[in-house]
Amino acid sequence: MKNFDPNAAATKDSGIFGLPFSFEESELVLLPVPWDATTSYGGGACRGPAAIFKASKQIDLFDKELGNFFESGIFMLKISSEIQKMNEVAYVAARKIIENELSSDSTLFSTVNDLSLKLNKYVYEETRELLNQGKKVGLIGGDHSVPFGSIQAHLEKYPNMSVLHIDAHADLRNAFEGFEYSHASIMYNAMTKTNLKKLVQVGVRDFCEEEWHFMKNNKNKIISFFDAEIAEKKLSGHIWSTLCDEILHDMGEEVYISFDIDGLDPRFCPHTGTPVPGGLEYHEVLYLFKKLIRSGRRVIGFDLNEVSLGSTQEASSHVLEPAQEWDANVGARLLYKLCGLILRDTHNKIT
Repeated sequence: MKNFDPNAAATKDSGIFGLPFSFEESELVLLPVPWDATTSYGGGACRGPAAIFKASKQIDLFDKELGNFFESGIFMLKISSEIQKMNEVAYVAARKIIENELSSDSTLFSTVNDLSLKLNKYVYEETRELLNQGKKVGLIGGDHSVPFGSIQAHLEKYPNMSVLHIDAHADLRNAFEGFEYSHASIMYNAMTKTNLKKLVQVGVRDFCEEEWHFMKNNKNKIISFFDAEIAEKKLSGHIWSTLCDEILHDMGEEVYISFDIDGLDPRFCPHTGTPVPGGLEYHEVLYLFKKLIRSGRRVIGFDLNEVSLGSTQEASSHVLEPAQEWDANVGARLLYKLCGLILRDTHNKIT
């Protein structure tokens, strides 16, 4: 936009990152999905998109490595009130099952699973339509169940894409707690309900025996870099650059990034729903992204999930505590870098 001053303060009515671009002017469109119906520990991820949007206004737009990629245009769609209402209904039903152990009530399971299917259809159709319009698409969750439709739609356009999955959890459980599209089942569903050929997981440190056997039975399609093994290698003198080369080795030229923020050390995301000790450093993730681009691979889509402000009670106030704002601050900065990775083809290449 010719008259846009990147050094000007963001206004109340400006868009994501304080940008003034319209939908039509933007090469990248962000789809917010306020959904956390099946969260099994801490809640609040449904407020992630709004919190990230608010925090994004303070980010400096110039990126030393990627340049002024924002000039290609970034636009965030409005948060859907219909999805918010669906989430409220599904969340209440899921709580009755999880907290009160009403596992024999088939009506409650049907409510959650049916609404999850509607959510998947919404995400798929929105993503497909945006891709058909020539837009690049990033999804902002919500819990980690929400990108299933986005992965489906991207696979239709990029059938050979690999998924780079950053997460504390393997997310390979079959219908965790009875919910077919649980946040803990996203990659199981991606591997069994789509034609995804390659899944590379990084930072995994919480998984069950069922998931372990699923990984072993699909070792040609799933490569998992466990957090404990990464830590042991680093403690034994391996450098992160070499480990990044190992992580990227089996990935194709087109990469979709699925980022659960709990893949980071919990000090960067203390309010995320299922924090686990250990995890990646913020700059380790950014360096992995840098190596990905340097390798000649291309980021064709992404999702960022599980940015939370804490429980419903903690996050109910419009005035957030500094500790809560921290999660959104980190999330907004990761989102901006992801935007730069997907837009970098039309701007400066990463150095």
